[in-house]
Amino acid sequence: MVLKSALMICLAVGASCGAVGLTAQVHSPMVQETAEQIAVRAGESWLALMDAGKYVESWNAAAAVMRGAVTVEKWESTMKNVRDPLGKLESRKLQSATYTTLLPGAPDGDYVVILYETSFEHKTVAQETVIMSREKDKVWRVAGYYIK
Repeated sequence: MVLKSALMICLAVGASCGAVGLTAQVHSPMVQETAEQIAVRAGESWLALMDAGKYVESWNAAAAVMRGAVTVEKWESTMKNVRDPLGKLESRKLQSATYTTLLPGAPDGDYVVILYETSFEHKTVAQETVIMSREKDKVWRVAGYYIK
């Protein structure tokens, strides 16, 4: 009788452990990121270079269309004249990220236009526009950057 009870307890414990094991193996489905989410993440990495004053690195990380439109020397000098006087980044809030295949003056492609409400040390109200382009290698890179 004692052996039978012990065996039943082992079976019960084994069954419940098996159920726990099966439950732990159930995976939730992968959540697919949108083009906007991927582009925003890539854009924010690029903006971190800008915020750190790493203008040459930001040019190197930009889309081919942007690198073709402006030399690295011109980009660096323009950003030193435009960004440096603004001072340190105080805050940056995502306003919108909009996917499109058409932009004025640009070839058809995959683009995300990202708008931020931004505050700098010496300019408390600013709007940054970052235009992301998905290039042939499927990587999202900055194709345009504007501050108002």
